[in-house]
Amino acid sequence: MDDLRFAVLGAGFWARFQLAAWRELPGARCVALYNRTRARAEALAGELGIPAVYDDAEALVRREKPDFLDIITDPGTHRRFVLLAAAHRTPVICQKPMAPSLPEAEEMVRACRGAGVPFFVHENWRWQAPLREAKALLAGGRIGRPFRARLQFSCSFPVFDNQPFLRELDQFILADIGSHVLDAARFLFGEARSLFCVTRRVHPDIRGEDVATVAMRMESGAAVTCEMSYASRTEHERFPQTYLFAEGEEGSLALGPGYEIRTTTKAGTEARRCPPPHYPWADPAYDLVHASIVPCNADLLRALRGEGPAETTGEDNLRTARLVFASYESARTGKSIELKEE
Repeated sequence: MDDLRFAVLGAGFWARFQLAAWRELPGARCVALYNRTRARAEALAGELGIPAVYDDAEALVRREKPDFLDIITDPGTHRRFVLLAAAHRTPVICQKPMAPSLPEAEEMVRACRGAGVPFFVHENWRWQAPLREAKALLAGGRIGRPFRARLQFSCSFPVFDNQPFLRELDQFILADIGSHVLDAARFLFGEARSLFCVTRRVHPDIRGEDVATVAMRMESGAAVTCEMSYASRTEHERFPQTYLFAEGEEGSLALGPGYEIRTTTKAGTEARRCPPPHYPWADPAYDLVHASIVPCNADLLRALRGEGPAETTGEDNLRTARLVFASYESARTGKSIELKEE
């Protein structure tokens, strides 16, 4: 089959890694790059050999007629670019968080559904090698039916150094990391029926929250807690790893530092390491996350080629977005939020 020709909107911190990950896969070729600051797009395009550069996204879509768009811009622009793709009947991939508000996210999904346009969200966290292995063990019944679990992303990594715009966000860790961790909770344990959330701002020089704790009651009856923090200095922090501890009717599973998974049953404890693959283009500080971009892109590419469904469609990620914004509502009101079945 011929390569799918795609265009990237955005030339910021994550764009170069997203583009590098696409280059690991046969069957897709970037033909154009947009950025509102043209010089920034020209610099990245020159570095990566992308032939066309634009500072007008609509002009790019009209002239290049890409097979799909990959949106790697800030969340406040996602709605505009997804609606542009829908208007031009162009399949589209969007970074998380899908949108800065739930109504916008719902509008984006409706627009693409109404136009018959495939819409995907680049939710790569669930594609991390240790989390995929944990899912396989849980699905295989290794510890029996889970009844309680905790996911923890807590560290003191200076995330504001390479992404200073994060300091100015009114909604920070729940929208940024919560979109990932809450999606991972859904991936591992299914849908939530209710939640309660507490947030806090510890860094004095930021606008949004940098600590959040979300407790959920899942459809299965399991209790799942998600802990997120950029203000925690702990003995075993290993940014950007997510730790997991799950208890089941037949045992427990622990994913801890160094990508080690330990399963304990009445037969004893078994341990294995599940490190991610390493790519030479990955930032060593983000190695785990950057490695997960490749299988996420591969899954989306299969769907774009009509070879099967993708995991992280817009429709699916809307469920994650509802958890994020329900968490904000709970934190604001101090009340538990019941989640409606959709």
